Amino acid sequence: MKKSITAIALFIISFFLHENCFSQASKKTKFKVLVLYENGGHHLAFSKAAKPWLNKLAAENNFTIDYIENTKTINESLLNQYRLFIQLDYPPYTWSEESMKAFQKYMNDGKGGWIGLHHATLLGEFDGYPIWNWFSDLMGGIRFVNYIPDFASAKVIVEDKVHPVMKGVPADFLVQKEEWYTYDKSPRKIVHVLASVDESTYQPDSKIKMGDHPVVWTNEHFTSRNVYIFMGHSPNLFDNKAYTALFKNAILWASNKK
Repeated sequence: MKKSITAIALFIISFFLHENCFSQASKKTKFKVLVLYENGGHHLAFSKAAKPWLNKLAAENNFTIDYIENTKTINESLLNQYRLFIQLDYPPYTWSEESMKAFQKYMNDGKGGWIGLHHATLLGEFDGYPIWNWFSDLMGGIRFVNYIPDFASAKVIVEDKVHPVMKGVPADFLVQKEEWYTYDKSPRKIVHVLASVDESTYQPDSKIKMGDHPVVWTNEHFTSRNVYIFMGHSPNLFDNKAYTALFKNAILWASNKK
């Protein structure tokens, strides 16, 4: 009888040890994400709101995040440690030659995915820096022209409802108080447009319009998965369920290699 009880006890202990090991294994880090964020200026509030949201998402999906505030440390060795690089409202200028070459190689070689938000399309000559032509090509050959300085609310229309980035995102959703950028042309001929803004829904109305106005897209001509999401000024975006679903989907999709 004692032998039977001992055997049963050993079996139970073994079972729970196995379950615990399985649970710990399942919680191992799946991948690493590098976030380059703008720690100042008009987009500081958005960056501050993004960090706790990103950290919570990382904890729930078993990935880790490292944050950097400038491009000084970006090189090939650094980027190769990460499956995803998020350019969180950081502009495409002030980069060193080494950091630009490292990022271009990362994208061209398919080392990892990329997500750019809002300020990432401030393409042109700013603060004495020339336009980064390669980055402009990544964004569909566009150049920044203007923006709505007093902000406007508008309806975003999902164009590709079956793309993984748009899973669970409503067919259209309202974005409040955004400084909608305009470019010298629509990137549509080069990129795959996932969503656009309906300029007729601007509140208040604005004369600063470009007609065909994509706001979420991916450039399928590059080896790395990539997503650009224009919306990224107001911290209140993280209270917008459609926006957070879009951002989450983009992270999970872009972090997986083609």
